[in-house]
Amino acid sequence: MKVEFVFKICVIGNGGVGKTSLIRKYTKGSFQKEYIKTLGAQFSKYDEKIEGGTVRLFFWDIAGQEQFSFMRPTFYKGSKAAIIVFSHGPGEEKSFDAVPEWHDDIKKYCGDIPIILFGNKIDLVIKEKIDDETVQKLAEERNFLGYYKTSAKTGVGVYEAFQAIIKNLYNRYKES
Repeated sequence: MKVEFVFKICVIGNGGVGKTSLIRKYTKGSFQKEYIKTLGAQFSKYDEKIEGGTVRLFFWDIAGQEQFSFMRPTFYKGSKAAIIVFSHGPGEEKSFDAVPEWHDDIKKYCGDIPIILFGNKIDLVIKEKIDDETVQKLAEERNFLGYYKTSAKTGVGVYEAFQAIIKNLYNRYKES
């Protein structure tokens, strides 16, 4: 199998928002209920067929806890795109408030790369309680590729959200 492109995609956001679970759901189709804190960073390699070609993806799952912040610039290096994850889960509103900080951080070290926003854990909230307007406004102000509501547990929105960033990268590099 001939790999056309190799893309490193950083997955960032506060601790406990479901970054590892989202990657696992997309690449392996599984969900692990127990929370295991990521220490530093971990990466997953995944080959994806797209428009008759193949891309190799390296998802860098970067720990969201503050004690790992000094390592992030090293982990960001070479990223072609980023996924910022926050949680819609009850009591996790601070994860949304931190999105601008994560965005500024990745832009500082990676420049103008495509960035997408995932609002995870939608299975834990009543649909009417999601403030889409505020999230959409932030996504537009910050020029994100888009905002996707996801659930690593049920799989809702996960495939579409990952496909949005992967197709964007593929089309961007295919033409250059």
